[in-house]
Amino acid sequence: MPGSDPIPDPETLQLGNAIDLDGEDYDDDEDDAIEEDGEDEDEDEDQYEEDEDENDDVLFEPATPRAVKLKMDTLVRRMLTGPVPIHVHNVIIKGNTKTKGYIIETQASEALKKATTMQDLLRASDAVNSRLKSLGLFDSVAITLDSGPPEIPGSVNVIIKVEEARNRVSGEIGAYTNAEAKSSSVEGSIKYKNLLGFGDLWDGSIAYGFDRTAEVSAGVYLPRLKTLVAPVTVRAYLLTQDLLTFSSYKERSIGLSLGLFSNRFHNLEYHLAWRNLVDPSQMSSSVKMQLGHDYLSSLTYTLKIDKRNSPVRPTKGYAFIAKTHIGGLAPDSQSLRFLRQEFDLRCAIPLRFYHAALNFEICSGVIFPWGSGFLNRTTSIPERFFLGGNLSPVCALGGPKASWGFKTRATSSYEPKSQIDDEIADVASRDSLGGNFTVTALADLSFDLPTRWFRERGIHAHVFAYAGNVAMLTENEFRSFSMQKFIGSFRSSAGIGIVIPTNRFCMEVNFFGPFI
Repeated sequence: MPGSDPIPDPETLQLGNAIDLDGEDYDDDEDDAIEEDGEDEDEDEDQYEEDEDENDDVLFEPATPRAVKLKMDTLVRRMLTGPVPIHVHNVIIKGNTKTKGYIIETQASEALKKATTMQDLLRASDAVNSRLKSLGLFDSVAITLDSGPPEIPGSVNVIIKVEEARNRVSGEIGAYTNAEAKSSSVEGSIKYKNLLGFGDLWDGSIAYGFDRTAEVSAGVYLPRLKTLVAPVTVRAYLLTQDLLTFSSYKERSIGLSLGLFSNRFHNLEYHLAWRNLVDPSQMSSSVKMQLGHDYLSSLTYTLKIDKRNSPVRPTKGYAFIAKTHIGGLAPDSQSLRFLRQEFDLRCAIPLRFYHAALNFEICSGVIFPWGSGFLNRTTSIPERFFLGGNLSPVCALGGPKASWGFKTRATSSYEPKSQIDDEIADVASRDSLGGNFTVTALADLSFDLPTRWFRERGIHAHVFAYAGNVAMLTENEFRSFSMQKFIGSFRSSAGIGIVIPTNRFCMEVNFFGPFI
């Protein structure tokens, strides 16, 4: 439709003074396809050619503001009536002093040179502008369209002018509290941009939880280079966490993650880690069997499709995530060998009152060891499914994790500890072992509040209901598994809350309680 064609943004897209919309600089074949503005402009052009003959040393005379406005108006009128054919002759980059030129070319040239009409070029320029700004390397990005060589009719040169960021160092620090788990943490990170001029982003972070959990990590991000088909991320980490309260073990691990491929829909990562589970007291027999060190060499593939109109408050569309995790890609016998598959499907259905919408979600996951006699073998506890804790019912997309209304790791199979202190509560006297198979379901109804002040700021309310369960299938447990019994023992909860979106995060105040 003509009305849907984009109009140039004066802040990011400009038309060079040398663009001739009347076609007089092109060959005679273009005259019939280009609209003339009138006899006055022809006379002005003839006069301009005479002046040019008299002053051969003058190569270019700047156009007057009136001429530029006339050309812009003519271009807009032509774009509203139909496609304006063009050919991108060259992409010129200016202003980059530290950043390698081909880094910008990789992000821009392919998309711009595919454009065959002015409408396509404007859309591509807007996308390129956003893409370059998202790199975080430039304070400003301006794209100018200028006329190409006179011997190539209908050609356009695209000039990308960037202003590199003056401040390349950034950092942040924050304190977080989880009231449900009665824990707090302090996290901080520092980032340095474009150290090598490849658009690289270096960062280091540290997090310390007062529940004796700590993590130190450092990484680098490289955007798409000439020899790479996708951005690359490399990250090393050192992690210690205390899970004595829930499963009677402490985990210490050091590892490396490598992002091999990533785009809008697909993500492929490789993980290599050395992990040690230790605990000197009160563990259950199942936990005691898994103590010691092991190696994790795994590949994770994620498919993500999100067609919702908003990730914060979706009122229509759907989202789907499928994650495949294969462990045991090393010849060492102590390498963890497992296959883990997760699915997350969400659907939003709009209603016709108070901007209301129904959101449905169903998640499922299964994990099995692989190798000879895999049904008789067990899976590592850290890789199993644990349901419990509270995440955003709508915003948290990524698989079966939360269990609203229940404590952390509350939905799980249990086993008594070998030693029980009389003063320890019932829940603390047993270990949460997780499960190999899980299914969760969620229904959420969001709606506007009646006050106009809330509606203008996007503050809305929602009610939701949840159900889910976890089961063990390995070590011959599958022989006694019953789907009817599994569904009948679902744990469920319901709640109501208020969602307050901000520019940086989405805050929710929810009240809920378990049914079973």
